[in-house]
Amino acid sequence: MNLRSKDQLLRRVARLARQNTELEEMLKKLDREKNELLDANERYKLLLEKHKVSSVRAEEEERSLRFNMVTVLYADIHGFLKLVEEMDSAQLMDELDGIFYEFDQIVSRYHIEKIRTIGDTYMCTGGIPQKNITNPVDVVMAALEMRNLLDTYERARRGDVRIWELKIGIHTGPVTASISGKKKISYDVKGETVNTASRIEAVSEKGSILISVMTYELVKEFFRCEYLGKLPVKYTGDLQMYQVLGLLPELSVDGQGIMPNEAFRTRFALMQFTDMQEFILDKLEKELPDYLHYHNVKHTVDVVTEVELIGWAEGCSDEEILLLKTAGLFHDAGHTIAYDDHEFHSTVMARAILPGYGYSEEQIDRICGIIMSTKLPPKPGNLLEEIICDSDLDYLGRSDFIPVSNTLFEELKAQNKITRLNDWNKLQVRFISGHQYFTATARSLREVNKQLQIERIQSLITED
Repeated sequence: MNLRSKDQLLRRVARLARQNTELEEMLKKLDREKNELLDANERYKLLLEKHKVSSVRAEEEERSLRFNMVTVLYADIHGFLKLVEEMDSAQLMDELDGIFYEFDQIVSRYHIEKIRTIGDTYMCTGGIPQKNITNPVDVVMAALEMRNLLDTYERARRGDVRIWELKIGIHTGPVTASISGKKKISYDVKGETVNTASRIEAVSEKGSILISVMTYELVKEFFRCEYLGKLPVKYTGDLQMYQVLGLLPELSVDGQGIMPNEAFRTRFALMQFTDMQEFILDKLEKELPDYLHYHNVKHTVDVVTEVELIGWAEGCSDEEILLLKTAGLFHDAGHTIAYDDHEFHSTVMARAILPGYGYSEEQIDRICGIIMSTKLPPKPGNLLEEIICDSDLDYLGRSDFIPVSNTLFEELKAQNKITRLNDWNKLQVRFISGHQYFTATARSLREVNKQLQIERIQSLITED
């Protein structure tokens, strides 16, 4: 090989070496880029998974519930468009915001859910999110307060001049509520009930509160209403409408139908009792011990029913009936805490729960006294205490005494308080023989049967 060929070969080897080095560097670079892409891909996957979770959570947050009885209110501040031309727009919006703020305070007091405001229209619903039987009365009361608020507002600012005028439409029925949000939950309601309430508001005249016949049937025992006419409703025919004039005279402070009196509050509480009873009975169903074969939900319902029956027969007032039914509902609720001294525990629960249902301190004290009177041996100190004591031991004179008595035996046996049925029967004879009903009503209904029970139990007793 000559010198020239040798130089060419060396240059070629050097070039190949350089190319090899460059390829190695490129390979390392590509390997680094590959690793970076893999890392980026993993990050993107993680972000995608987080996005999916957020999407699922968002879908979970936007859920729908069905409510069978909701009362929808539409309120319109009539004359808004006309005022735009006559008043300063900033002043106009400030006044409207102030009025809507006061509306918010009113609906909050009545546990009504504000849905939205659109321009000069205010929408709210009763019975959401907490289902209750009183929502038609709550919403109509709120409507009366809204109207009275606006009248007071205008008199204070303008005397006899009226710029703001309110018209309201109310309807009760089923709705579908869409729920969204986590920290601040908001609701949107849809359905024919919403559309009907909006249509009623549209035909309402300024200063009037119109309600559908559905709402009327649920509130007529509280409010003075006037039949107004029929509203054509698509697919369902004509809908009867009523105008709310105010509270019934006997339920208002001055007879003018504006401010509710004690008679209204008692009648409302008797209506609300249904909601409270559902809550307490559900609590008892879930929390009472399994060994309570006698002091169970059925016994509580029996006592609530019996105190009302005897109470009316003994001439009790509406408020006294309310106190009796409430005491009957709570009188054995303390069994969820302890068997012994359950009456005291029942009063503790009553004092914790009843303020939330509008009971006064005086009423709660009387209810707790009625509950404590059921502690054996019964020593009632007044008519109401006599009524609940007779109701609590009503089974002594009933035809089903033996099977009911046996459930009490099983309850005591489960706690080793008594073990032999024969001993139980002997104890029953002694107890019934020394027992007497306190009210004339209970004596006339149960005393004769009670004597028969003694004979029946004695026939079951055997000599030891």
